[in-house]
Amino acid sequence: MFVDRVLITCEAGDGGNGCMSFRREAHVPRGGPDGGDGGHGGDVIVRAERNLGSLANIAGHRHWRAERGGHGQGSLRTGKCGENAVVLVPPGTLVRDAERGHLLRDLAQDGDEVVVARGGQGGRGNKRFATATHRAPREFEYGGEGEKREVSLELKLIADVGLVGKPNAGKSTLLSRMSNATPEIADYPFTTKYPNLGLVRVGFAHQFVVADIPGLIEGAHAGIGLGHEFLKHVQRTKVLVHLVEPSPMDQSDPIANYRQIREEMRLYDPSLMERPEIVCVSKCELTDAEAAAELLSEELGQPVMLISSATGKGLPELTRYLLDVLAEDEPVEIMDEPPSHSGR
Repeated sequence: MFVDRVLITCEAGDGGNGCMSFRREAHVPRGGPDGGDGGHGGDVIVRAERNLGSLANIAGHRHWRAERGGHGQGSLRTGKCGENAVVLVPPGTLVRDAERGHLLRDLAQDGDEVVVARGGQGGRGNKRFATATHRAPREFEYGGEGEKREVSLELKLIADVGLVGKPNAGKSTLLSRMSNATPEIADYPFTTKYPNLGLVRVGFAHQFVVADIPGLIEGAHAGIGLGHEFLKHVQRTKVLVHLVEPSPMDQSDPIANYRQIREEMRLYDPSLMERPEIVCVSKCELTDAEAAAELLSEELGQPVMLISSATGKGLPELTRYLLDVLAEDEPVEIMDEPPSHSGR
């Protein structure tokens, strides 16, 4: 199950009470105050863990409560500090205050963490109030209350390459051929109902992560169809691979389909237009694939790749080209000199 948005209630632990106590040993005729401080309450921490792929692990755990601090005791014994409650989430999770809506932190890297609710301070024991003129204080403090907060967790997948295109363009099949991912594949649109991640390994030294974004349709930026629920996952990708089907099932124009997806991304986030993009005509085993690639190349004024997930044609070239693009330190124009399709 893929979950990319969860609302949780976080309650930090209260601090322990300070102790009011006096020394009572027989060999100490004038024993003074010896009340210890209370322990601090535990915090609620949200931490990024690289082995997680979605928020499904916490979808059914709405309330998170840290341990309260122990009370102080006599003989200057300090109470035990409460255990923290740690919420593990995938890298790429945005942590927001649910009430005010402001961003607490973007947990972009493995190990990043943020304290969303701080535990209460432990109360002071009566020993803390002793002075030269106030030698037998009976004052002590109660522990402070821990913070309570509702937190919204929103996942934006972090991937090197994002596969975009119309429904049934062959994104899931391409992901399954390039990596060991096993997304659901069928011969009808909207088979993919949530993003899938796959790790592509090239030899022993090179690898990159590919995200299969569910098929977008007109009006996706406004929430139509699968909508902007999944468009947000495109924002963190470094390179876009735009798949264009040469013979859509609905008899639509491949070039118009390409323009439509680009427009939806522009309306959702204009900065996506500056993202490096590799345009590929999928299912090149079909008879009209080369003609569609030539028309699209003329329309865009740049070469277009021909690939086939069924036969494997063009996939090694696409993988090598993605490695070259991802290896660049500075932004580059992706389509200046890409491998051309076989029709050229």
